[in-house]
Amino acid sequence: MTRRTALRLAIIGLAAAIPLGLGASATEKDSPNACAAPPPLTRIDPALTHAAARIDQAKAVTIVAVGSSSTQGVGATDPGATYPSRLEAALKQRLPGVAIRVINRGKGGEDAEEEFARLGRDVISEHPDLVIWQVGTNAVLRRDDLESDEVLLRRGVALLKLSGADVVLMDLQYAPRILERRATAAMEQLIAEIAQHAEVGLFRRFAVMQYWRTAQPPETPAMIGADGLHMSDAGYSCLAAELAKALVANWELYRRTAQPSAETTGKVATIGTAPSVTHDEKPEPR
Repeated sequence: MTRRTALRLAIIGLAAAIPLGLGASATEKDSPNACAAPPPLTRIDPALTHAAARIDQAKAVTIVAVGSSSTQGVGATDPGATYPSRLEAALKQRLPGVAIRVINRGKGGEDAEEEFARLGRDVISEHPDLVIWQVGTNAVLRRDDLESDEVLLRRGVALLKLSGADVVLMDLQYAPRILERRATAAMEQLIAEIAQHAEVGLFRRFAVMQYWRTAQPPETPAMIGADGLHMSDAGYSCLAAELAKALVANWELYRRTAQPSAETTGKVATIGTAPSVTHDEKPEPR
């Protein structure tokens, strides 16, 4: 049995053992405990040095979230309930005084091919400090052969890195319609391998949501909507909360390990008590 086959069977077995709750009311609220996942699941490596350095220098940080319906926010009851909108709010709360802007460049139904084609126009043109690329879901819904996806993902990550931005890949959601697809485990492994090889961040959405499903009490609002695919308001809220926590932990680790330069000495932004900066600060050319 190959490694990919074994992983796929494990996912299918777990899916059979753990039914997913569906159709949470839009008025139901998630709690911080419902969102919590173990640090090893949410940890993002390696250090996202570009964004961390800007935070250290109390400079504005621009994040572009690119992807398909999970990024656009299909299933959310309001634009403010999408994960990029909630991520911006969560980061501002964790980094008071730092100008954080999260730009939503999600388009429902898109695949790696369409997303790769617009990276320059919709993402790099914004001069981001960090790009979060949510990818893989539509590929496994449409096909089992992921060869073309691998090529496009590797080229896309290389292009984003060349722009000077930090990169975090976000993998698939843990949802019934994803669990029944043959290529799910292979795509999970592919995204992880590309992140490791390219030395960019990986946010393990699939594993985090799988943990939520096993650990949450029955009364917890469902993270997936009634269509068995798209995330609910509660799901987007928890996703943003855990992603914000993971990003700040990554940046804080960078702060503790990096030697402050003469330029930043005396004006390093302390997470939680950062000095105020204005939102109209111009990004430095890169």
